[in-house]
Amino acid sequence: MSGSCCNHNDADQAARAQADKIYRRVLWAVLAINAVMFVVEIGAGIASRSASLQADAVDFLGDAANYGISLFVVGHALHIRARASLAKALTMGAFGIWVLGVAGWNVVTGATPHAYTMGIVGFSALAANGASFGLLWRFREGDSNMRSAWFCTRNDVVSNIAVLLAALGVFGTGTGWPDVLVASIMGILALQGATVVTRQALAELRPFSVRPAE
Repeated sequence: MSGSCCNHNDADQAARAQADKIYRRVLWAVLAINAVMFVVEIGAGIASRSASLQADAVDFLGDAANYGISLFVVGHALHIRARASLAKALTMGAFGIWVLGVAGWNVVTGATPHAYTMGIVGFSALAANGASFGLLWRFREGDSNMRSAWFCTRNDVVSNIAVLLAALGVFGTGTGWPDVLVASIMGILALQGATVVTRQALAELRPFSVRPAE
């Protein structure tokens, strides 16, 4: 009986180790994608004066950092992964607040971005995030660390679609309001994802904070 239990535990550990190995490879791939897209999009965002492109570029940078944190904690104990998730949720929330601030500033200044640049770069970003989304899909129901990585990519796909719609809106209206609207949506999505990840991470940490009765 005990031998059977030991074999079962060994099988579970081997399966977990294999899953972690696959997850590391996926994280390295999406980290590289996000790092490259940050460089491309931040340059295009500044050149085109698009708040939504700049916000998306900073999001790419934040995601690359988050994937790096995820790589560091893969295979560690649950409470370590949960604390890393809290750190990532904090960066997601900070990004959301920053984006909303940029959107407000563009309203004040009345900046009008270049629609063609927004469209071309936005489509490239969508393709990059679509690839990341597909790679991370199998890990969307994992622990808070895995879910936070998937949330980042999910938000990016939605944001890229919104950037393309904003480009059409800017082209059609000749104003910067569609760009401001999209930047605001991106900020709200970041705050929503940060809230979900924080709640799950705190729930995962709760058993470790309960002290045994003396």
